[in-house]
Amino acid sequence: MFIGSEGTKPGAIGLFFRHMQLEVTDRKTHGAERHLRISISASTVSEARERAATRVAKQVRVPGFRPGKAPANIVRKQYADAIKQDALDGLMREAYQRVIETEQLDPVTQPHAHDVSFEDDQPLTFELHCEVRPVVELPQLDGFKLTRKAAQVTDDALAAQIEQMRDQKAAWTPTEEKPKEGDLITVQLAVTSGEAPSTDGKEYRLMLGAGQVIGAIEELIMELAPGGSAERPVKWPDDFPDEAQRGQTKAVRVALTEVKRKSLPALDDALARELGDFETLEALRAAVRTDLAAQAEREADASVRSSLLDQILTANPFDVPPSWVRQVVQAYAEAYHVPEAEAEKFTAEFRPMAERQVRRDAVIDQIAKNESLIASEKDVDDKIGELAEKRGLKTGELYASLQKAGRLREIERAITEDRVFAWLLARNSVEQS
Repeated sequence: MFIGSEGTKPGAIGLFFRHMQLEVTDRKTHGAERHLRISISASTVSEARERAATRVAKQVRVPGFRPGKAPANIVRKQYADAIKQDALDGLMREAYQRVIETEQLDPVTQPHAHDVSFEDDQPLTFELHCEVRPVVELPQLDGFKLTRKAAQVTDDALAAQIEQMRDQKAAWTPTEEKPKEGDLITVQLAVTSGEAPSTDGKEYRLMLGAGQVIGAIEELIMELAPGGSAERPVKWPDDFPDEAQRGQTKAVRVALTEVKRKSLPALDDALARELGDFETLEALRAAVRTDLAAQAEREADASVRSSLLDQILTANPFDVPPSWVRQVVQAYAEAYHVPEAEAEKFTAEFRPMAERQVRRDAVIDQIAKNESLIASEKDVDDKIGELAEKRGLKTGELYASLQKAGRLREIERAITEDRVFAWLLARNSVEQS
């Protein structure tokens, strides 16, 4: 059963039942979860039933009587269930409000009532379960030692990045040679179990060596020249994703239609001009080195932040509501389009990371609040203006675009986090390696 507080205004506690006799008979704490056993006296229950009967009598129509004039005993008999539910709802709402106040709870989820007992001439008893906002006490935020890896760009890293950019400009040209790893092929592929396959197959476009087809079939394809065909039995591997097909031997026929081979452009000034506003290959290399250095700086900063947060979380433990962790898991499951059949496995594997994220955000929020580091609306406006200038856009246009995409909160969060980490790093030791 859910308990809601709709219709109960702040400060209205006690107006429904001036003399509600309520007792919390048992309290249990499991992390951020609270379980309270609650008992409401039989006299309060009786009062609630009387009030409910009066309300129901004014609302219902009993044949032969004017609205609100039916005898009380008839109303109680014909509408016993409605009266009982009305009384129970009213008692639960006020009991919840009183318990929240007296127990000083700060719930983050809609409370649930379990094991409800609501019998005539007996006290109302039930167990109230809710999750509460964690108390994030941070007694230790300094004294941590951190190591920041020097942001260096090696010649090998530079060469690899240039080669990746060169690869994007590669041309694919047909060849009459037998295919090899890295070639793009078009092949007709027919597979059957038990009987020889027909000459008709399904067309596939594959890159050899990319794991897109069973290794034994790739080997068969690489024996052929364009226009050739072959047929042989192939055993499906024991680790094939579809368990039902593992270890099966099937007749496979392939007909190779086309082979295309990658041709890389020359590594020269012409390529540099094609890749951007660079007059020479050296100018391209210099720009790429600068970009890689900036990326390395960001990665080094992120590593220091992550290490600092890990140490803070270890030194300042606190409980987090399970519902918050579930929400993070669900958000990532939706973002990654996790199939329902794999949801349980994904949840089990991702839960520790989700819990760390919840704790991380809670620590940052608490520090930002304690030290008045939360980004203001003006801070967000200034940041958007800065971004607009860099991109050559009008501030209003960029603001509208970000607002439409729902990214203003993201910018506010980034500013706040930068301030929090700047505050933390100023209080801890960071050594360069």
